Amino acid sequence: MGKEEEITRNLTMIEYYKEQLSSIDMQAQYLQVAIADFHKAKITVGQLHNAADKSEILIPVGGGTFLNGILTDRSKVLVDIGAGLVTERTVDDAVKKIEERIKTLRENQEKLISMAQKLENDATELSQKTQQMMNDTQQ
Repeated sequence: MGKEEEITRNLTMIEYYKEQLSSIDMQAQYLQVAIADFHKAKITVGQLHNAADKSEILIPVGGGTFLNGILTDRSKVLVDIGAGLVTERTVDDAVKKIEERIKTLRENQEKLISMAQKLENDATELSQKTQQMMNDTQQ
């Protein structure tokens, strides 16, 4: 393979690395939003111990929108278990489940950060190599 072909291939790979980094960044942002959402849920569910049965509450439905409701049983929480299914849990079990999800999300976030760092290092190394090849070609 000639130097020009190798330079072209390297530039294509650098562009591929940039696209991958952008995708990883979007995924990391999604995970950060999900972690924040679970933290809010953990705080809210944890505060059920302090609430009284039959007290009026606001029920978040998303998008900063709430419904008025009455708390009929503060000892049980419905928890999403995936595929549109929910299960009834005690407040303490629900908090534990939320904490597990936060832990899993953080682990995934750390993996993404590690992948991004490796991609960035590879891209920088390839960019420097390609720049040197281009400089050598011009001389």
